[in-house]
Amino acid sequence: MMPEIGLLQGRRALVTGADQGIGRAIARALHAQGVEVVIHHLGGADHVRNTLPDAETHEADFTLPGSAEALAERVLENGHIDILIANAAIERRGDWRNVTPGTVADHVAANFTSLMTLCQRFLPRMTERGWGRVVAVGSVMAARPRAETIVYASLKSAQLTALRALAREVAGAGVTLNSIAPGAIETERNAAKYADSDFMAAVTAKIPAGRPGRPEDCVPPVLMLCSEAASYITGAEIPVDGGWTLGDAPGALPEGRR
Repeated sequence: MMPEIGLLQGRRALVTGADQGIGRAIARALHAQGVEVVIHHLGGADHVRNTLPDAETHEADFTLPGSAEALAERVLENGHIDILIANAAIERRGDWRNVTPGTVADHVAANFTSLMTLCQRFLPRMTERGWGRVVAVGSVMAARPRAETIVYASLKSAQLTALRALAREVAGAGVTLNSIAPGAIETERNAAKYADSDFMAAVTAKIPAGRPGRPEDCVPPVLMLCSEAASYITGAEIPVDGGWTLGDAPGALPEGRR
């Protein structure tokens, strides 16, 4: 059972990428706390019905120009937003030497510009009401980047920088902006990889906690950051990675290569 860490009853939240994985876990948890949850998804209508069957839902492809702004307009037609959970993102891995301008542009649009656009639409209204929460889902890749995720990792770093810049501007109005940085999280999207015993063993061996994370592991810090208990926390990022950002687990690498 989720602990009671704040009174969120009656708040309204938009959770992007809420049709599966971390987004779905957060959406369900906010709903359980009495929040009216608005779900954004892309091509996941069937999954959305399994998330919160009666929730307001909107589909939008953030790689397309104007899509985030159009989403904000539709959401605001039915009321203001108190909480923005910016979870939706794309991650296209590959040899860094083969990265194309199109790949970069799509990552910028989906992982950065969409957040800026939603903040531009929602933050002024939050400051007018004197209360608001923005929590973005970052990544361990910002702290431990790899060449095959160079664009994704770079944009997650940019996302945190933007959150901190905005947090400074609106903190005095009772609005906070923070982030969580998940590590290796087993979700529906990567279930096939984790079903491979060799892959699972390789990942687990690197994590000090000795296991990959689950979407539910990301929920408590998000609820805390949304609550009144976190009214004095802004511009922060909480790792949810089993200690991975501290370094590989002891014994994960041969002596002399740690």
